[in-house]
Parts: sequence; structure tokens; C-alpha cells
Amino acid sequence: MNELRQELLAAFAIEHQEHLQAIRAALAAAEAGQPFDLRDIFRRAHSLKGAARAVDLPAVEELSHRLEAVFMRVGEGSLSLTPASIATVQLGLDGIEGYVAALEDNPSPEPPRAALGALEKLLEASRPLGTATTAMPAGTPAAPEAEAPPPGGGAHAEAAGGGVEYLRVRVEHLEELARAVHTLSDTLSRQADVDAALRALEADMRGLRREWDRLGQSAALAGRAEAAGGGGNGGRLRDFDHELSALFRQLGHLARQQRAVAGAAEAAATQLRARVERIALVPAEAVLGSLARMTRDLVREAGQDATVRMEGLELEADRRVLQTLKDPVTHLLRNAVSHGLEGAAERAAQGKPPQAEIGLRLAARGGLLVLTISDDGRGPDLARIEAVAVQRGLLPPRPADMPPPPAEHLLSLVFEPGFSTTETADHLSGRGIGLSVVAEAARRLRGTVALRQRRPWGAEVEIVVPFSAARQPLLLVEVGGETYGLPTRGVERLLRLPAARMESVEGQPVTRIEIGGRDVIAPVIALPTLLGRPASAIPVEAGHLSLVLLRSGERRCALAVDTLNDVRTLTVEALDAPGAEAELVAGVAMQDGERPTLVLSPEGLVSRWLRDEGRLASAALGLAPAPQPRASATILVVDDSITTRTLEKSILEAQGFRVVLSVDGLDALNLLRSGEVAVDLVVADVEMPRLDGFGLLQAMKNDPRLAPVPVILMTSRASAEDVRRGLDLGAGAYITKQKFDQRELLATIGQML
Repeated sequence: MNELRQELLAAFAIEHQEHLQAIRAALAAAEAGQPFDLRDIFRRAHSLKGAARAVDLPAVEELSHRLEAVFMRVGEGSLSLTPASIATVQLGLDGIEGYVAALEDNPSPEPPRAALGALEKLLEASRPLGTATTAMPAGTPAAPEAEAPPPGGGAHAEAAGGGVEYLRVRVEHLEELARAVHTLSDTLSRQADVDAALRALEADMRGLRREWDRLGQSAALAGRAEAAGGGGNGGRLRDFDHELSALFRQLGHLARQQRAVAGAAEAAATQLRARVERIALVPAEAVLGSLARMTRDLVREAGQDATVRMEGLELEADRRVLQTLKDPVTHLLRNAVSHGLEGAAERAAQGKPPQAEIGLRLAARGGLLVLTISDDGRGPDLARIEAVAVQRGLLPPRPADMPPPPAEHLLSLVFEPGFSTTETADHLSGRGIGLSVVAEAARRLRGTVALRQRRPWGAEVEIVVPFSAARQPLLLVEVGGETYGLPTRGVERLLRLPAARMESVEGQPVTRIEIGGRDVIAPVIALPTLLGRPASAIPVEAGHLSLVLLRSGERRCALAVDTLNDVRTLTVEALDAPGAEAELVAGVAMQDGERPTLVLSPEGLVSRWLRDEGRLASAALGLAPAPQPRASATILVVDDSITTRTLEKSILEAQGFRVVLSVDGLDALNLLRSGEVAVDLVVADVEMPRLDGFGLLQAMKNDPRLAPVPVILMTSRASAEDVRRGLDLGAGAYITKQKFDQRELLATIGQML
């Protein structure tokens, strides 16, 4: 009986999630003012009540009954789905979900009394005078009581939409099946070697046939002479010729059969592998769906008002990937509640909507799974992060007159082990653990993580990982006799270019590559150089280079390798690389009968180049040039003189440009780093308080995000030394105010945009 109940509960666990998802989707539509099907959610609450009764879950049955009554009142018109009533219904849905989840550890969990009480108060407040119970709304058909799911095999065939069946399978059995299919596929891939051997044998037979024909002509002449003398070898030669021809035909037929069978087997194995891998994928809702309820519970416990939005949970990914991400995502959502939520008064003072928002969004991008956890709260405290980094020795102390490090660099430090800006731990915060657990999980999955400031408010963390934890398409390259794998997600293009096309920027070999109709100047680096091997020359074969163009974000670099071998889908196992090599190593791929292949991280390789060649990276190597000038381009004018700012603003706006103003270099730098405005060009004075034009220019060129933005310096200092200093720092132009001519300014801007 216990086993039967477990099967029934397993089927109910699937069914109740389907009903809850449908009801929540309808509530989200109602909250957004969009149409929804009230009759459908009423029937779902009714079916949920019947299913709970079938598996003897009275607490869920009672909650479902009250939800059913709420939707009936909405249909009667005595209750409206306002934000307050929707929040109460959500509390009821969360109560059901939490109670069912608790059954895994406790056969008799505590009933969700808070949810039951809240729904009862809502019903009491909406009950028409003089009535004790409510009736079905007119025209609403009675929903049938849900029948108990069939016990056979744990299957459940009454999913939403009808006709969908589920079968419970042990995860380890599924993984064993997947491994067996991969082994079969790898075995069949060796058919190519057999096919090549048969083709070679066919070629040898054709050569032997030609040689035999040539010898046969000579033998025929000799045979006629022998016959004239009374000999008898001609018949034996003809028999041998017939046997050789028959053998040749048999070999050709066998080779054709082998190719047909091998092709069909490979196609069948490919299809089988795809279907098994498809089975291994589960909707993200199955693993991460409960986090919405958890987050809403945390918001209520914190006494705050926030909307929790979950998007993209219908995406499917490897269960192991989602399971690995569940704890880090939970940690990030708790952080969003602990650090991100503000009181109503604080939000109102900043012009924010009264209700906060916390979100989890999943999306597919370039064959990768992208998870974004966001909130519209306070956002990262960059000053606090810098102070903690200095305290822990991650950054040197900064003089007061030096601009702060780039925000991107500061935000990357929060993923260091033990880094935490929380002075006191509570039940929500990570108790000093910080975000290193998130970075570690992303690394194990051969992915990346980044923290960013969200505009206009708040923060967001983006985790990017492969959809599958095991099988990945890899580009196999050879360098110095060693084979390396590069995940194709980070490979933008394969190139074979004449060595004569190489150029040089400050001693760094580069090449021009057309991407999207624009020339990108990409640095060319020998792969061993990034792997830490000294004096690695760029390999050249027959006057050509074999290059792999890697891309990470907007940055690109071209890896020079000896040979581009093949693209194969292989099983990649995790590998704990030591120290600094951890960022470069994505794992190890096992090829049957061959040595393990080290798999490198494209993002790690690009990051290593950016770190080692920061000066060249600041010169925008590997970045696509800005688009062609637009009449609506945004120009930042930086000058401490209000008269000069007003004059330049009027000149530029008359030409259709959008103009943003800053009073000095520090004000401009903060604006640029905040990302609030996408600036296409900066026109800056040199002599300004706090941070002058030279300091602003230097800070911009040291920040990889700001380095591509062109800068025009305008000043009354016209000495050759000042002009040279500005141009050496990277200014695009240097205009003196003594001979200021608005036509010259506009012409210079036109050339630089």
C-alpha cells in the first residue's frame, strides 16, 4: 500500500505543478490587465481539489476548495482580482506547493495555516450579505472530480492538454542509457576507418587488375606461340582471369554494402543519441520552479512588498546542469531580498514604483543557457566593494586624487572566495560566504558569471553555461604535437590567411577581419603564449597562418595554431586545474582509444589576453568599430565654464546631435562608468578642477569599456608639448580655443563618428 501511495503522490506532484503554473499565468495576465480564462482556472482549482482528495491530502484539498471559492466569487462579481487579492491567492498557491514539497521529508507536514487563514479572510470580506455559502456562477459547468491516477508503473496520463503521459525513470538508469548510446556512437564512428581501408583495398585491386590486363596481353602472345608448339597453359590463365574478375566484383559489392550499412547505422545512432539526450533534458520549471514560492516567502518574512517574476522556465536543459545551478540561484535570490529590497519611503524618495521587483529569467543564446537574476533595489555599493577589496589585499590603497577602478573590475571581485560586504549575518544573507559559490558552480559547468549594475536601478547577475553537462561540440586543434579542444560556442570563425596580411600594432601582430560589414583589428596570439609557454612563435605553414577567431562578449582575438583538425561532439569531464590555470581549463574530453584532450575555455583565453595586454586592449584591439555616424549620436561635452558648455551645446544640437553636459572630468567619468547614457563621443576641456581633461582621457583609455569612445580635447593650451601629450594619451583630435571654428569642430566630429 505504501508503494502504491508513493506512486500516486509522484503522479500528483506532476499534476499539481501543471495546475499551479496555469493559475499563476492567469494571475499574471490579470495583474497586467490582459485577458485570461477564469473558467479554466476555476476548473483547475476544482480538479486539484479532487486529485488531493484521491491521494488523501486534506490540507491541499481544503486550500484548493478555498481557491475554487475565490474564483467563483470573481465570476459572481463580488470579488475582484486586485493586487491585494492576487497576493492572497498567490499565498494559497505557495501553501499548496510548499506542503507538497515538504512531503518528501515528512509524511505529515504542518498545514499551511497562514494561507488558509488569508483565503478565509478574503472570502469573508467578499461574502454577500445573508449568505453562508456560495453557488456556482451562472453558466459555469460543473467540473468533474479528478479521478485517482492509474497506479501502473507510476504513469500519469491526465496532464494539461490531454494525451500526455509521464513515466518515472530512475535518473541513474537514464544516465547509464546515455553513456551506452555515447559508447555506441563512438564505436560506430570508427566505421570510417574500416571504410577508408576498404576504399584503399579497392584502389589496390584496380591497380592489380590493370597490371594483370597488361601481363595478360603479353601472356596471350606467349600462349599463341606455345600453342603453336603444343603447350596448354592458356586455359589456366583464362580461369585465373575469370576468378580475379569475380573477386574484384565481390569486393566492390562488399564495399558498397559496408558504406550503406555504416551510413544507416551512423544515422540511426545519431538519431538515437539525439532522442536520449532529449529525454535527459527537463523543463527548468521542474528544478527551479519552487524558487518563486521560496522568494515570495522570504519577501513576506522581510515585511516587504515585491513582485517575483519568473520567465523562461519552460526552457529545457540537462537536469544535472539545473541541479548544479539551483543552490547558487537560491543564494542569489536570497541576496536580492536581503541586499536589494528597500522600504516604501526609500523607494518613493528615489522615484521608484512602490512595489519592488525580483526576477529570474532564463533564455537560450548561441547554444548556451543564460540565467539572469535581477532586482530593482539599491544596486552594488562600489565604494564598499572597493573598501573590502583593499582590506583583503585584492586592491592597493588608492590616493584621494586618483579615480576609482572601473566598475567592471570592482564587480568582478565579489566572486573571490570569502568576499562579502555584509558586516552582520542574518538568516537571509550568506553568512560571509559571498558569491564565490556562484562562480564555483559556473566554473564546474564550464560557464561564466558576471555581476552588473542594472539600469535605471538595482543589480543583475548573469550566469552563462552549456545546456548539457556532458556532451559538447568541440573544435580540435593541434599545437606543438598536442591536441586541444575549444567549445564551438566561443569560436566565431576559422581562418587560413597569408602571413603577408599580418600587420603590427605596438609590436603586437594583428589582422583585419571583416565582421558585419566592418573591419575588426584582431590581435593574433600563438596559443602556447596564452598557456604560459615563453617565446612561442606564431606558426606559419607554406606562407599561411591557421587562425581560430574567439569571441567573448564584444572582444575578439585570433589564436594561431599548427593545424585545424576536426569538429566532434565529445563527453567533457570536469577537471580541477591548479591556481591560475583554472580560468583557462574547461575540462577534459575522452576520445576512445586516444589520449585525453584538454578542453580550453574561450572566455578564459580572451580574458587572459585582456589581462596580460591591458594596454593594447585599451586601444580597442579586438573590438568592432563604432557604427557610422548618426544624426542622433550622443556627444558628452565636458567643460567647467557654463558659457563654453552652452555654446558648444547649441552648436551641436543645431546639427541634430543629442548633447549631455558634465561640469568636470570626474563628473564625466562617473557618468560614463554608470552606463546611464550611451555616449558616442566626448568633447572635453583640458583645464578643469578635480580631474582635468588629460586625467579623464587616461582613465577612459584604461577602462576597456570606455576605451573605444573617441575623445576630442579643446583647450587654450596650444603648446606643442600639450598637443603631443594629448595625442599620446589617445585623443582623437586636439583643438585650441584661440582659433576655435565651429566648422572645424563639426568636421572633426564627422571624421571621428
